[in-house]
Amino acid sequence: MALYTIINDKTDETEDLFCTYEDLQKTLEKRGEPWRQVIGTPGFVTMTGNVVNRTSSDWKNLLQGIEKGSGRGTNIKT
Repeated sequence: MALYTIINDKTDETEDLFCTYEDLQKTLEKRGEPWRQVIGTPGFVTMTGNVVNRTSSDWKNLLQGIEKGSGRGTNIKT
């Protein structure tokens, strides 16, 4: 299943549909001529690198506290 955007060319109304490709085709056939699928690209991942290195020191301190407070003999790695 994927997210598809359809548009009504007469009213410029758009709708986002979360469905299979087959269901998209059925919906477009049912709605008729003014409706069509908007062709586009999915969003791109722009962040690279390690997420932990980009987090604040408060979050890192919280994770260290969780690790210390987890008890003796546990193997929680943060």
